[in-house]
Amino acid sequence: MAGKLGVLTMSNASNRESAVDVSVVFPAYNEAAKLETAVKEAAKALEAVAGSYEIVIAEDGSTDGTDEIAAALSVKYPFVKRLHGEKRLGRGTALKNAFKQSSGKILVYMDVDLATSIKQLKSLVNAVSQEGYDFAAGSRLLSESKVERSRRRLVASKTYNSFIRALLGSKIKDHQCGFKAFRREAVLALLDGVRARHWFWDTELLVRASRKGYAIKEIPVDWKAPRETKVRLFKDSFSMAWQAVKLWWRLKRE
Repeated sequence: MAGKLGVLTMSNASNRESAVDVSVVFPAYNEAAKLETAVKEAAKALEAVAGSYEIVIAEDGSTDGTDEIAAALSVKYPFVKRLHGEKRLGRGTALKNAFKQSSGKILVYMDVDLATSIKQLKSLVNAVSQEGYDFAAGSRLLSESKVERSRRRLVASKTYNSFIRALLGSKIKDHQCGFKAFRREAVLALLDGVRARHWFWDTELLVRASRKGYAIKEIPVDWKAPRETKVRLFKDSFSMAWQAVKLWWRLKRE
């Protein structure tokens, strides 16, 4: 498998290289068992979507050998870039750092478990590249979406998103799906203003984008809950709800 543009193989570059059409970022914390499959599947999908691309592995202080696998993949494939964190900084921080060091005109991120079908990547990218949207977000709560998850998690998701819409005035149906694309200039303009460092990052970014008037499109997805998840349903839900209240207060003062 060969990328159409071997832009970055290194682990230590800090400056943006020659621009590519699409950068796909994988935030990766203890994903040793899934990472190589995810990279291969993403590369196949990107061949049909972008004239040039890169895949950025934003490794975030893993302890299970994920970084070694990421390093090996960056040597094996010229389109793979590996970013290593000595300690865990949080998913949001890993994404922020990766986007700043990516080269794509369109920046995409997806979860390593590929819970969202990679088939939707074309629709996600086209919403930005062809339809003129600034942000495109996968949504498990659209009527056209096909979702497999427990009733408990469905209720939790609907409750959380309803709470965010009521508290923060958002029109987005699903703030937290790990499958999003951004016009480079739009997302970079917002990154430094987003304070969330972990799961709440997605919500804060979309809320701020909406308040700034950026055009956002939600994309129906095929999504299947992974057997294992790092999301702790009740603890993380409470944490994100509290962060939402703090964001509401900050926005009132900005």
